[in-house]
Amino acid sequence: QVQLVESGAGLVQAGGSLRLSCAASGRTFSSYVMGWFRQAPGKERELVASISRGSSSTYYADSVKGRFTISRDNAKNTVYLQMNSLRPEDTAVYYCAARARSTSILGIDYDYWGQGTQVTVSS
Repeated sequence: QVQLVESGAGLVQAGGSLRLSCAASGRTFSSYVMGWFRQAPGKERELVASISRGSSSTYYADSVKGRFTISRDNAKNTVYLQMNSLRPEDTAVYYCAARARSTSILGIDYDYWGQGTQVTVSS
């Protein structure tokens, strides 16, 4: 079992940057693939980025490639999402998630979820 707590969200103008953090409880953080999802009003939740257990592999949705960077610090039990060149269409609730059932960074079936945090990008 792991608990995930996101922080760092807020309101930013288009073109700006935000850094999301997700702190995990427990001593097995390094055994999980970690991902960031988002859900905009009226839309399905989508996988934005994911990172392998040892940070050797990452995945990004096409919509955020070149603008967002996922990273993790296993010593601090924390995963990050650096978001640059933000656009109004990035406005959504962002969720941190941990995947125990597979070592693959692909797929959307995660086991543990944070409570979500709102990112709003104004035009």
